Amino acid sequence: MGIGPSTKETSLHMFRDPLVKVLGEDTDIDFAGIVVVGTPDDNKYKNLVGQRAAAWCEAMRADGVILSADGWGNSHVDYANTFEEIGKRGIPTVGVTFNGVQAKFVVTNKYMDTIVDINKSESGTETEVVGENNVDIIDARKALVFLKLKMRKAK
Repeated sequence: MGIGPSTKETSLHMFRDPLVKVLGEDTDIDFAGIVVVGTPDDNKYKNLVGQRAAAWCEAMRADGVILSADGWGNSHVDYANTFEEIGKRGIPTVGVTFNGVQAKFVVTNKYMDTIVDINKSESGTETEVVGENNVDIIDARKALVFLKLKMRKAK
């Protein structure tokens, strides 16, 4: 559980990541960069990666964060922890991940109030079609609009 063919981001997707494209082209924001965080097996490291990612965002003085995950299920444990760690630092955050009908969050917190679901399958399930449920330009634009609204509200 967590990553299947339709939620797996291919190399080509990574080279043409819609979030990077949309954020990089927007003149209203100062796109600072990307932090890549893995999904450890050990719970103590699951918490550590979230704390480190949040500390990095805070040190960069980020006004807002889009937190993206290309997995679901147990991967959402790390995702929720990272959301909480960033949120505790007062940084507005919008999530982008696969939920559909089968991948509801196994844990949540009060900071996970704005999520863009990247499900594209008609059934709302993870499918055998490689890359079917990946972030696209529309998802990226939604996430950016939500983040701008949250950042405006935070000021």
